[in-house]
Amino acid sequence: MKVGIVVSSNDAETVWNAFRFANFALNSGDEVRVFLIGKGVECEKIEDEKFNVREQMEKFANNGGKIYACGTCLKLREMESACPVSTLADLYEIVKWCDKLLTF
Repeated sequence: MKVGIVVSSNDAETVWNAFRFANFALNSGDEVRVFLIGKGVECEKIEDEKFNVREQMEKFANNGGKIYACGTCLKLREMESACPVSTLADLYEIVKWCDKLLTF
C-alpha cells in the first residue's frame, strides 16, 4: 500500500505518533511519504524527553521513508530543513500517489 501522511502540528506527542505510525507502515512493507506543512515544519526542532521525535524521524528516513517540507512554511518561519524543500504541487502529487492519506 502507498501511505501519505500530512503533519501540520508541532505538538511533540502528535508528531511522535505520526512518525511511529509511519515507521510501522514501513516495517509492514508499505511505501510511505510524509509532508510537513504549517507548524509541522517545526518538528525537526522538537525536543521532548518523553516523546523523542528526532529518533522516530531518523528511523523513518533511514528505513527508506520520504519526508518533504513546505518551502513557504519554512520561509515564513525563517527556517531551513534537512528535508527536501517542497511545494503544494509536491503535496498534490503525494495525494494523487497514495492509496490512503492520514493527517496529524
